[in-house]
Amino acid sequence: MKKHWSRFALIPLLAVSLTALAGCGGSDKAAKEGTSSGTDPITFSFFGADTSPQWNGMKDEIGKEITKKTGVTLNAEFDVSGGGGDDRIALMAASGEYPDLVSPKANINKLVDAGAMIDLTDLINDHAPNLKKLYGPYMDRLKYSNKDQSIYVLPTYAGVGQESFDATGGFEIQHKVLKELGYPKVRTLQDYENVLKTYAAKHPTINGKKTIPLTLDADDWRIMITVTNPAFQTTGAPDDGEYFIDPKTFEAKLHYKRPEEKEYFRWLNHMYNEGLLDKDSFVQKSDQYKSKIASGRVLGLIDQEWGYQDAENALKASGKSESSYAHFPVTLSEEYKDRSFQDTGFTSGYGVGITENCKDPVRAIKFLDYLASDEGQVLVNWGIEGKHYEIKDGKRVIPADVLEQKTNNTTNFNKSTGIDLYTLISGHYGDGVKDPTGNYYTAKFPEQIIAAYSKPEKESLKAYGVKTWKDLFPDKKEFDVKPWGAAYNLTTDNESSYNVTFKKTTDIIRKRIPEAILAPASNFDTVYDNMIKELDAAGAVQMEQQYTQLVKDRVELWSGKASK
Repeated sequence: MKKHWSRFALIPLLAVSLTALAGCGGSDKAAKEGTSSGTDPITFSFFGADTSPQWNGMKDEIGKEITKKTGVTLNAEFDVSGGGGDDRIALMAASGEYPDLVSPKANINKLVDAGAMIDLTDLINDHAPNLKKLYGPYMDRLKYSNKDQSIYVLPTYAGVGQESFDATGGFEIQHKVLKELGYPKVRTLQDYENVLKTYAAKHPTINGKKTIPLTLDADDWRIMITVTNPAFQTTGAPDDGEYFIDPKTFEAKLHYKRPEEKEYFRWLNHMYNEGLLDKDSFVQKSDQYKSKIASGRVLGLIDQEWGYQDAENALKASGKSESSYAHFPVTLSEEYKDRSFQDTGFTSGYGVGITENCKDPVRAIKFLDYLASDEGQVLVNWGIEGKHYEIKDGKRVIPADVLEQKTNNTTNFNKSTGIDLYTLISGHYGDGVKDPTGNYYTAKFPEQIIAAYSKPEKESLKAYGVKTWKDLFPDKKEFDVKPWGAAYNLTTDNESSYNVTFKKTTDIIRKRIPEAILAPASNFDTVYDNMIKELDAAGAVQMEQQYTQLVKDRVELWSGKASK
């Protein structure tokens, strides 16, 4: 159902919310009637599909300042289950009870089909000059689809103009391991295996407990990040979710069908049978995974830093920075290049939207617009001048004592200051973009990143002859820009056969891949080949054809050629 705000501008909107999201009512009459009065106090309910363990109800320093500037307080709830909001958003769509603001990630289709989302086009044009400036030439990428060109969410999971200056994924190895072994070459799977195997043989126990050369987190959707995604990363393919997309024809197929990826999973099978892969990898929960990392006895990981950040922060806070991790672009063999930094252009898809139950959509969009303003961006990224940063010779600088807290006591620092807690609430500039003063909008730029490295990190980087971890990875200039962006956030029709088949194939993959890895080496081929047959029998070929069309449609929409 397509909803333009202009159709509802004179209709008072009732504040309806889930019981669990109680407290969304505003205190001022103007807000309740949707007339958007200045900065009078108002509370909006919010649901985010990701976790936010440091969120404390905007009682942090930045949260208080945001409320002071806008009058807005968020009564926010986040999905603590790690399930991406699947259950809660399905309940919203079925009940018709929505929070004022919602960040549903991949479940946006459920809310759009339920008629829950307001088209933000008019709100942006009439009340959000900072958002218009931010998204500028990318407005076509905000549109929902070729058929429905409404804007239902403001993309928040990608910063506009993003230029990543550091690598936070790949294959990880503890700094103490690298140091003891003389900082060996780590380029291929064999190199990586040799490092873990050699150190584990020398140190079978750490702090009285058995050394774990490598562990994985296969808890629910996390299996994609640490188990299945590395299969395309190590074999020279970019991240397009469950698919490999032919860059010339845009034809999509499940990436597991690539013969070279089968060899990656064969390597994991080998690691398991050699006793180098944690036997609990496919039964442990994410909390158990992090607990093992925080103990300092896990030598290697295959993960994104955000997936184990809490555990690494705990290591640093306890004075064990040498047990934190370096990042390497490991591939099956040297003929392949890791494409972590291949340019996708600005990637839309996941973001924050306003629901039809929002008590005051104009106040809501103005709130989101403030966060996207120059002042708002400096506040959410840097904090408060005089507390979290200083201006020296026209440049924003983080004082040494603040930087020490930010680096070595990250969890408590973020919770008390609010730094990094508001980035995904609204649209934002990416790393590497400068504001009108000539300073970066974010504090993640080369000089600041290097300054924030721990001593063991700096030692490892120096030994490998680089300044940042990104310097070890292939540069984006080595690859073409992807015209479809990142296909993992393509929107599908909630009622289509595609989603039914995708669920079937996902269930097959998440069952058979662990079986193949845990099988005796002599049975690996049989298990893996049967999985491919099972996927096709479940309708994978037709599903791939449907996804191919979605990719082609996005390329057309983003090129501005789609019918208006």
